Amino acid sequence: MTAIRLVHPHTTPATEDEARAVQERLRRQVLLDGSGPAPGAPGTVVVGVDVAYDDPRDTVAAAAVALDAATLAELGHATAVGRVAFPYVPGLLAFRELPAVLAALGRLRHVPDLVVCDGYGIAHPRRFGLASHLGVLTGLPTIGVAKNPFTFRHPPPGPRRGDVAPLLDGEEEVGRALRTRDGVKPVYVSPGHRTTLDDACAHTLRLTRGYRLPETTRRADRLCRAALRAAGEPAGGDPR
Repeated sequence: MTAIRLVHPHTTPATEDEARAVQERLRRQVLLDGSGPAPGAPGTVVVGVDVAYDDPRDTVAAAAVALDAATLAELGHATAVGRVAFPYVPGLLAFRELPAVLAALGRLRHVPDLVVCDGYGIAHPRRFGLASHLGVLTGLPTIGVAKNPFTFRHPPPGPRRGDVAPLLDGEEEVGRALRTRDGVKPVYVSPGHRTTLDDACAHTLRLTRGYRLPETTRRADRLCRAALRAAGEPAGGDPR
């Protein structure tokens, strides 16, 4: 197992107001300074994380998949299954997912140089989506690559791979709609922690080969769904 040590402890809030207060407090720690790995840096270990839910059983499964950023060869993976820790509230989804995600990351044999979340970084109403929250808790560089733009607007990007359009909250650019394949619906990229928007987009393109989603997300998605099916009943207790 890795020795990922939390910079800030994670606790599950008792109320929605408490959860928002946690976001407001921790978001001040977000760094968008590019101190993470440069896109294409040799030897970079990039880890994709994703979650799947079984709502009738109130169960969540998380997967973490480590890849060599240059070759996309898998270096290892881990999963965690447990009870959902927080109710469904838009804008507060990180509190439902973090216990399982942290447990899965802790079971990996590789320390990530970069974590790619299926979700948002600063493209969030309080600028503190899952990628930013995870990054601040762990100190790891993180980015968010989402399938949908949440509440933000954007003009259409151009039709070719690599074309982008700003994801806007008012006049503020909080992310980008990024075309990863010619003529295919874009993904929505935002920096989470210790990276920049330009680098987040460059990382996403390097991790995307032949499909709309980056390989980190595709492989983590398959694994967390398989872990949820295999669990049958909640296994291993709450991962908190």
